[in-house]
Amino acid sequence: MNLILLGPPGAGKGTQAKKLVAELGIPQISTGDILREAARGGTELGLKAKPLMDSGKLVPDDIVIGIIAERLKAPDSSKGFILDGFPRTVPQAEALEAMLRAMGKAIDRVLSIEVPEQAVVERISGRRSCPRDGSVFHVLAQPPKRDGICDACGGPLIQRDDDRAEKVVERNKQYREKTSPLIAFYSQRGVLKAVAGEGTTEGVHASILEALPQR
Repeated sequence: MNLILLGPPGAGKGTQAKKLVAELGIPQISTGDILREAARGGTELGLKAKPLMDSGKLVPDDIVIGIIAERLKAPDSSKGFILDGFPRTVPQAEALEAMLRAMGKAIDRVLSIEVPEQAVVERISGRRSCPRDGSVFHVLAQPPKRDGICDACGGPLIQRDDDRAEKVVERNKQYREKTSPLIAFYSQRGVLKAVAGEGTTEGVHASILEALPQR
């Protein structure tokens, strides 16, 4: 089964992708992860992407698409995959469609995890991270035992710059402008299903399983 997960930052795509990996036995393909892996592995495209990533610049579509194509040819993708973070734009979706057609494949389902913007802002802006060991807490959903102190190492917790409310609002705006058109793109192809992303992790996962094509 070939799947795409769509949704704004903080919608829970990564969490749900990991649960689908366990359920379906197919790999999660995260754009950020494979870009970093390609850079570490020293592939031709990875070496082109590395200086851009190191300087915080966006990696051009042709490099991203080439790296995705390399990853989809790996043996563990032969029975299916879960794309998380790609495509982000309609041109990327069109390139993916052409790439899969050449491989004799197609997308079976696009799952749009929908969460109201205010809920996303609360989810992300409430995160507190430990710069020492990477532990993550949430002021409401998963507070540390002592306010502002990491349970694991006793170090001070911080709010990452990207987790500040104003940054979250800006990222959601970019998502709506660049990625929301994908909803119409995949609706026209009859493969899109919207899933409510509020509620428990298990409840959202159950809704996602119901939205998958019959296996």
